Amino acid sequence: MEDKEIIDLYFKREEQALRETENKYGQYCFTVSYRILYEKRDSEECVSDTWLQAWNTIPPQRPSVLKYYLAKITRNFAVNRLRTRTRQKRGGDETEAALSELEAVLSDGNDPEKEYDRRELGRVINRFLSMQKARDRDLFLRRYFYAEAVKDIAERYGMRENAVSLRLLRMREKLRETLQKEGYL
Repeated sequence: MEDKEIIDLYFKREEQALRETENKYGQYCFTVSYRILYEKRDSEECVSDTWLQAWNTIPPQRPSVLKYYLAKITRNFAVNRLRTRTRQKRGGDETEAALSELEAVLSDGNDPEKEYDRRELGRVINRFLSMQKARDRDLFLRRYFYAEAVKDIAERYGMRENAVSLRLLRMREKLRETLQKEGYL
């Protein structure tokens, strides 16, 4: 079933929307969650929470790309669950490492819960990524959205880990410059 048809089912408030969503995107959302949590049960719960969130937000939202809309919801649930789980122990977790790498760039002391600021920041980051080379954009998304380990990214692209780390460092520096120009830092 096409995404538009699935979204129409949500707008009609038909439960078939949830079944179709699960059939089409269940494994994808599970993978997004699992790459952050590395725990099957927690990942399954995040996916279940995603379906409920999709049900509660469509309508009024009409996502332009359902797959990415669901991935964002799933990722947010997984990151929140991970933060809750690891609040007492910070350490060698890949997701925490990826988030802490970006934290220095994105953190400006303002309240991160303000929806308007988040949307604007998202637009700035999307513009920044659209100006990058395709491979660099993929490296950035794999590391900071999907929380893949540098080692796995290096293997996927046939690169050395140091080369991936260096590219990510340079992109973070460019992102910091972009955010400064836009008035976020």
